[in-house]
Amino acid sequence: MRLRALLENDALGLRLLGGEDELDRSVRGVMTTDLRDPSRYLSGGELVLTGLAWRRGAADSEPFVRILAGAGVAGLAAGEAELGDIPGDLVEACRQHRLPLFAVNETVAFATITEYVVRQVSGERAGDLAAVVDRHRRLMTSGPAGGGPEVVLDLLTSDLDLRAWVLSPTGRQIAGAGAPLPGPLGAALAGHHLAATRTGRRGPHRAAVAGTTYSLFPIRNTGRGAVPAARDVRESVLSDWLLAVEADASDWPAARLDLLQGVTQLIAVERDRRDAARTVRRRLAQEVLELVQAGAAPAEIAARLRVAAPVLMPGLGVSPQWQVVVARVDWSAAGQAGDIASGPVAQALLEEILVDPAVSGPDSADRIAVAHTGEEAIALVPLPTLTTVAAKPGEDASGDAARAGGEDADALDADPGLHADALLSSVREPLSAGLADDGRLTLGVSAAVHSAEGLRGALEEARHARRVAAARPGRVCAAGHHELASHVLLLPFVPDDVRRAFTARLLDPLRDYDRRHRAELIETLEAFLDCDGSWTRCAARLHLHVNTLRYRVGRIEQLTGRDLARLEDKLDFFLALRMS
Repeated sequence: MRLRALLENDALGLRLLGGEDELDRSVRGVMTTDLRDPSRYLSGGELVLTGLAWRRGAADSEPFVRILAGAGVAGLAAGEAELGDIPGDLVEACRQHRLPLFAVNETVAFATITEYVVRQVSGERAGDLAAVVDRHRRLMTSGPAGGGPEVVLDLLTSDLDLRAWVLSPTGRQIAGAGAPLPGPLGAALAGHHLAATRTGRRGPHRAAVAGTTYSLFPIRNTGRGAVPAARDVRESVLSDWLLAVEADASDWPAARLDLLQGVTQLIAVERDRRDAARTVRRRLAQEVLELVQAGAAPAEIAARLRVAAPVLMPGLGVSPQWQVVVARVDWSAAGQAGDIASGPVAQALLEEILVDPAVSGPDSADRIAVAHTGEEAIALVPLPTLTTVAAKPGEDASGDAARAGGEDADALDADPGLHADALLSSVREPLSAGLADDGRLTLGVSAAVHSAEGLRGALEEARHARRVAAARPGRVCAAGHHELASHVLLLPFVPDDVRRAFTARLLDPLRDYDRRHRAELIETLEAFLDCDGSWTRCAARLHLHVNTLRYRVGRIEQLTGRDLARLEDKLDFFLALRMS
């Protein structure tokens, strides 16, 4: 808007005191201040409102006006409530610096002027941005994308003063304008969005995090992989992106809300392009998976892996080692809509989980191939190895695999690649919100294998690890291959009634005694087993005299009828403590 428009509205009660030749200046915002130096809060183009509380004498006017003029403000409006008439020294200072000056009648509140200016400026910016967005939409739908979502987000920042980010369902930043969104904040916003979506509420959703209000707009997948609107929300809630805007949209006019919905549609086009780019990687994973499950010859599987390696790891030149990750999403009480197709949901979710959270951008998952079969999603993840780097001239991938058991075995024993717990550490909170009280995500990770012969075993290993994770409590659980060689593998499969009977028989007498005498026998037993039955180390850990420790262990043996000098009884106590 122009300064001239302020004089055309009688309700604002403004009277021009100087600057008639500058009334075509554009007003980009409004600011109220009584600071002697408000420069740090000015960016240019503002109408500054002041009650003149900064003025102690005539000498104060010129420095104040010089600061405003230097900041590039559009004009100054001074209230008459404090001093009555506007002082002549202020009028003269504004004339000297060519700054338009208005007098504000004492009956008019600054809030009235502020509301008018903000409404006018926002309306004009929204109209300008709508035109730009419309042009951009035509460009994006008729030709190659130019700039991706960042282009639209930059427009929101420059034209509407709105900071916005595109986030994945786990809170990973896919696009943003300006400073990146901190990872924990992104995860918190994604959690708010998923929880609100599961309740059936329509967006935008309002979220307050760390004292700041955000509005969360869903970005619906409109491409070939989109879920029809009539289907269960659980089929899309864990795969849809969201647009997080640092503002409270609850009181926005319909025109601005419509504009933001248009922005989400633009970003959905980019989402569809990203999904189309994943088609090749998904097909590769599906072909390898079908060969492995059909028991194809290792040479045939190896040939397919040689095709996959350059696509997933361009420039590597030789076959990498591989890991297999299996994920499954299970829902309870599917309702009258029928069974939910969980395979595609797990596929999209696993593709997201496997992306390094430190890497932003829509195409950062270009080394991940995920297929789905039935209710499972299965990822084929390539890993660069020391053996491939050290390949000798003329030595192919099979030679590398053969050498893996030789001089580089120690390097491979370092357990490179993906680790189950690390995969879920940054996504557990938002995904738990999306799963709510009727969904579960379980995930299993295999060890790295170095040839086609090992891929079938890796698949079974990942599936076994996922079943171990499924036996644990919690909405989001994972297990890795290292857990398959431990007693921990067996414990989750012990029936609950057997667990209770076994632990009660061994531990209940000790717990009862501890409650009556505060003897800490359970704590003593745990420490004694953890110290491998060493009297001195256990006494030192518990800060006890060895004789006191011997008395407690004797009491444990007396109450349970067991002998802690025998390996069998030690093992029974150890398992009872782990299952309790």
